[in-house]
Amino acid sequence: MLKIALAQINSTVGNLEGNTRIIIASIERARREDADIVIFPELAITGYPPEDLLLKEHFVRENLKCLKIIAKHCKGIVAIVGFTDSSASAIYNAAAILQNGKIKGVYRKMHLPNYSVFDEARYFRPGDPFTICTLGDYTFALSICEDIWKEEFVGVLKGKKIDFIVNISASPFYLGKMYLRQKALVSAARQTRAFVFYCNLVGGQDELVFDGASEIFTPEGKLVHTGKRFSEDFITFLLNGKKHLREIKKTSRQEEETYAALRLGLSDYVKKNNFSKVIIGISGGIDSALVAALAVHALGKENVYGLIMPSRYTSAETFADAKKVCTNFGIPYHIVDIEAICAAFSATLSSVFCGKAADKTEENLQARIRGALLMALSNKFGYLVLNTGNKSEVSCGYCTLYGDMVGGFGILKDLSKGLVYKVSRYINEVEGREAIPCSVIERAPSAELKANQKDSDSLPEYPLLDPILKLYIEEDFSLEKIVKKGYNRHLVKKVINMVDASEYKRRQAPIGIKITPRAFGKDRRMPITNRFRE
Repeated sequence: MLKIALAQINSTVGNLEGNTRIIIASIERARREDADIVIFPELAITGYPPEDLLLKEHFVRENLKCLKIIAKHCKGIVAIVGFTDSSASAIYNAAAILQNGKIKGVYRKMHLPNYSVFDEARYFRPGDPFTICTLGDYTFALSICEDIWKEEFVGVLKGKKIDFIVNISASPFYLGKMYLRQKALVSAARQTRAFVFYCNLVGGQDELVFDGASEIFTPEGKLVHTGKRFSEDFITFLLNGKKHLREIKKTSRQEEETYAALRLGLSDYVKKNNFSKVIIGISGGIDSALVAALAVHALGKENVYGLIMPSRYTSAETFADAKKVCTNFGIPYHIVDIEAICAAFSATLSSVFCGKAADKTEENLQARIRGALLMALSNKFGYLVLNTGNKSEVSCGYCTLYGDMVGGFGILKDLSKGLVYKVSRYINEVEGREAIPCSVIERAPSAELKANQKDSDSLPEYPLLDPILKLYIEEDFSLEKIVKKGYNRHLVKKVINMVDASEYKRRQAPIGIKITPRAFGKDRRMPITNRFRE
């Protein structure tokens, strides 16, 4: 019999010493629990993705020193640890087999993803074909993340007599990713007739969230053990040849997954970047209410501060809801009426604007005044400003540069307006009360920058807009293909034009948490200077 442990840890990119301590502590735990092997995620020592840190020779060198330190703690136990290997002028995404104080073997990742948020081909060289490893009476194959997704890799293992496959991963979360992973892992188990031990990273890293959910599959492709999602975990499994293991079925709701990803991503971004408190412009609208709720759940109410900035266009209902959101979540807040500041700007610019009618300039001034106030408090008290813009608005440029686009982190950047509402309702489920007031959820969205303004004055209604944006941005559908889905040609063309014309704004927006299969930023890299039009 063989006892195998999966250490689902939260590494921090660049924190080599801290990550090493976590790995060593997990090895000690595995030894206490009489495990024979303990498995760690991909690039556990460096954190994932280390990006251009890998171009620094001394960074790679220090990571190798840490590997040797870890090896010294592997007395009477085998550890499989993800690290960056180096040879001549090349570096590799690798897994080390550590035993009795020594590095017994190294596997180098063969298949380097170079799409979506991945650019491993920029840094790493592909490894050579793997070898079969032995441990006592057991044989196994090592693989790293993308390897096990490839038919050519799994195909080589067919017909080989192996007991199990180890797959160490740093697989980022997005909605629907869990099912794609399971499909690949089930296929590998069935084709090779071997157990599969999948150990995934957990934690937030800038715009990426790693959801953990490490898994164990039988040779029949049954899921028989699973780690927690969105939190660290330690799993042990006794490999004793039993064929009648109970299969686990995993299900999840879209809003529940999104909530968990946002909570973890926000918490880790704040803590790993040495912030302690955040500030949010609370408008009384749905977006800022959801950001406030997520911040309280991720950081604690004592670390969240609200700033309410009404103007002449702020309705009494919206103003009341802004205060109610703060009260409901127990966060302190301050009210700064911006009317006098707006008047001062207007007076200062009156001679320059003489003869010009009021237009979006005056609307944007309000947004920029609010942005300046948020940044002033950020500078004075060290708060991190949380941006409240959602994907529907950011896609269409329905936002003001240096105004409501300010902030250090965009929590809702990859959430459609429809998903914002779903997660808000879910928050109320979690709270067991109407924490986000129903009036906030039910009120027609408005920027309130002029009298009787509604978002629908400038944008299609969100239930119509969101599906078009999904087709165009996430699935790269052309105008013609979207129209064939039954949408009005004039409307689709208008939406596409808004998206294309707003690229320069998105480049200047804060980063935000990836939730969908294709988010703005690393996922979608469109040129700003771009004359291509359909």
